Amino acid sequence: MAGSVAVIGAGVAGIQAALDIANHGILVHLIEREPSIGGHMAQLDKTFPTNDCSMCILSPKMADVARHPLIQLHTCSTVEGIKGKVGRFTLTIHKHPRFIDESLCNGCGDCIRICPVEVYNRFDAGIGTRKAIYKPQPQAIPDIVIKDSEHCIECGLCYDICDRDAILREETEKVMEIIVTSVIVAVGYTVFDACQKAQFGYLRFPDVITSLELERMMNANGPTGGEVRRLSTGVPPREVLFIQCVGSRDMSVKRPYCSSVCCMAAIKNAILIKEKDPETNVTICYHDIRAYGKGYEEYYQRAERMGIRFLRGLPGCVEEEGRGVSLQVENTETGEVLTLHPELVVLAVGMDPAPDLQRLAKMLGIPVEETGFVRLKDDKMGPVLTIKPGIYVAGTVSSPRDIPDSVTTGEAAAMKAFRDVLAAEVKKHA
Repeated sequence: MAGSVAVIGAGVAGIQAALDIANHGILVHLIEREPSIGGHMAQLDKTFPTNDCSMCILSPKMADVARHPLIQLHTCSTVEGIKGKVGRFTLTIHKHPRFIDESLCNGCGDCIRICPVEVYNRFDAGIGTRKAIYKPQPQAIPDIVIKDSEHCIECGLCYDICDRDAILREETEKVMEIIVTSVIVAVGYTVFDACQKAQFGYLRFPDVITSLELERMMNANGPTGGEVRRLSTGVPPREVLFIQCVGSRDMSVKRPYCSSVCCMAAIKNAILIKEKDPETNVTICYHDIRAYGKGYEEYYQRAERMGIRFLRGLPGCVEEEGRGVSLQVENTETGEVLTLHPELVVLAVGMDPAPDLQRLAKMLGIPVEETGFVRLKDDKMGPVLTIKPGIYVAGTVSSPRDIPDSVTTGEAAAMKAFRDVLAAEVKKHA
């Protein structure tokens, strides 16, 4: 078919949408601002409620994208302009410099090993470090490196060791235009900044971490090799406390919504900690356990049977105590005020809209809600329709969602875009 579709964002929802459309014989432009596709799912260790390996599910889809003849992958790219209407949208794409010749790099990693510069690794949520030339993750797609020009000291070692001359000393931003029939927005989310809840002592106390940092610790490819450790001492904690709804259901930080995944993610990680070391005491402080999906309630009951403690109440300030921390919490089921002494505190940070979503929505001509998520045309008409024909949303663009729901919205948006291409073909030949 002559039509094509643009998918903005290559997390699991965008990947699913791109594959579904391409498998129907339609060209897809998959646009991703990061150096690799995969999104947040690539950072996770396991998925609930089956505890399946996250990358075992995601990696085959990423590989399918890389080798699909009808998917044109644009990484390190952002959409800077759009005009037109359903049937003919013109998108202006800026491809930011990678400082790598993508046709020559084979991802061998020799340049990474020889690079002397180590900096903060955003993919590891700051728990680990990376080099100034690096792969975002071991299973990155495309399987090539990127040079961080901001931190590179131009020592020249990477140029010398690369026998393919794939590393570029200079590269400029490239601008291209594409014409598509429909657009699917699947730019994902960012996590709530836990520093906004100062009472929990995030970044003040090394043993207060976020749920995303714990995910990277628990991942076998993560900075600690899958071991949960206290950042203050490097040893495994014997008392772990999860604090739920940090940046969710909280009007003090203007986030009245539930982030959908935090309860089950905490239960998953608590189960994994217990399975690795049954002697570790794990407590989850919660507002309400929201186990709404298939198998979720049974997963919650499994955690209870394993001895994981569920304490209904919102903790107060985290305070320094000796070499650790302490905090008080009222058990709202009994009225008892308890003092806890955890060795590791995990803050279940909620979902915020993607940083670029406001700008992108304004450019596309679709409204956003007070929460920052995209406003749907009508909630009763499904989770992907916007007020503008030919513009669809998937994943967490309109609200927080778990992985199965994100995949479902990706499939739904793909079918809407496919129908637009069919309609354009019929109109052209009428």
